[in-house]
Amino acid sequence: MRIITTIIIVLATVMAIFNATKIDFEKPFEGDSMIAIITILAALCAIVLMLILRISKRIEQKVKEKK
Repeated sequence: MRIITTIIIVLATVMAIFNATKIDFEKPFEGDSMIAIITILAALCAIVLMLILRISKRIEQKVKEKK
């Protein structure tokens, strides 16, 4: 599970960086810039979700070790 979450985090980071280059800072809320901003936000959400999943798995493992 750890390998999968790492791969997803890396892909989301690459996607966010790539789309950051597509933003036209003179008109950030028009055309392709808006799509790039939405995609960056989606990538950041995916990263946060994967980090939450990792933390929850770590907590689950520690609870099992206690029992």
